[in-house]
Amino acid sequence: MYLVIGQWRIPWIYRVYRGKGHLSPTDLGRRLLTTLPKILRKGFRVMVLADSAFGTIAFLKTVRRLKFHALVGIRKSRKLIDGRSVSQLYKGGQRIYLVGLPFPVTVERYYFKREDGKMVKRYILCTRQLKIATLIWLGKRRWKIEGWFKTIKHRFSLHKFGQGTFLRVHRWIVLCLISFVLALWGYSISGFDRIPDWGIATQAAMEIFFPSVVLDSLLKDIKRLRPIALQQGLDIQISRCKI
Repeated sequence: MYLVIGQWRIPWIYRVYRGKGHLSPTDLGRRLLTTLPKILRKGFRVMVLADSAFGTIAFLKTVRRLKFHALVGIRKSRKLIDGRSVSQLYKGGQRIYLVGLPFPVTVERYYFKREDGKMVKRYILCTRQLKIATLIWLGKRRWKIEGWFKTIKHRFSLHKFGQGTFLRVHRWIVLCLISFVLALWGYSISGFDRIPDWGIATQAAMEIFFPSVVLDSLLKDIKRLRPIALQQGLDIQISRCKI
């Protein structure tokens, strides 16, 4: 879980899902919500954005008990108390009752453009009554959260940890976050003024903060490819110059 406060993006806390027989991701998410300090609860109106896995009755009841509001994804097959499904609602922005929930929620739909360019319909649920345009804006904003987690996983190796203890998992996550911060820092001091391409950002950080690692990788490639260069009539020689 990370916090969005104005322009600030703050990684706050995490829990590790240990598999079947342990607390579910939804239950872990409920515990994450209770870690927010009272000063944040009193000073801000908290809106929880999450994907459809957290649209359970227990999660929404916890949000309600903490006096937060939530906007989460919802399956189109989710049932209303009158027997209809969410996909059968004739218009969006309706205030309805879902099976198992003792309080009303607002359901809206919007179209989301996937990476392959295809437009797909998504449904969202909000515990607070908002304008339709605001619901759609928040619903699309959820995907930026998903993008952040995909970035930290696949660009900064969060998904490759093989540690089995809490301490080792914590150390690995800290290393991933440090590499993320270094990449962002390297990108900013390189003079770029747009949202970073993380491949370029990581390369810039390596060249700025760890030039010896970049050169070591280059020398290994030259050594590996030297036989091919010789076959083509090229002899690559590397020598140290005086500074």
